[in-house]
Amino acid sequence: MHKYLITDISFDFTDDNFELPPTMQLELYNKFNNNVFTADDDDDLVESITEKAGFCINSINYRQLPEYIK
Repeated sequence: MHKYLITDISFDFTDDNFELPPTMQLELYNKFNNNVFTADDDDDLVESITEKAGFCINSINYRQLPEYIK
């Protein structure tokens, strides 16, 4: 398992007939941005965040943290 620090993330908040209100968009952005997540690899990271957020990711920037950081 690896640790990843999310440095920037963008979600797809639109649907055919619905768009998440801006205040809720900001809440989700703040929940995931600048936070550390554990995942097996890059694909697992994206899958995990997508599942937790309930929205697909448009773009994501992250840093893999050294193994010794808890």
